[in-house]
Amino acid sequence: MALLSDDEVDAGLGRLQGWQRQGGEITRQFEFKGFPDAVAFVNRVAGAADAADHHPDIDIRYNKVRLTLSTHSEGGI
Repeated sequence: MALLSDDEVDAGLGRLQGWQRQGGEITRQFEFKGFPDAVAFVNRVAGAADAADHHPDIDIRYNKVRLTLSTHSEGGI
């Protein structure tokens, strides 16, 4: 897949609540009641990501999960 233009990224982010651009990636932090809920969310994301063959970087910090997405093979979004 080809990289999106800055305008395409901005337009897409305008339709996605909570997502932000950071350089060549988009990112969002989710907050949960506790660690088990955060891990359950990560497991749901893992299944969807694997099915789509598009795997985010995932950072878990107790009840907070940060997802970061980019097209690694293209070096951007």
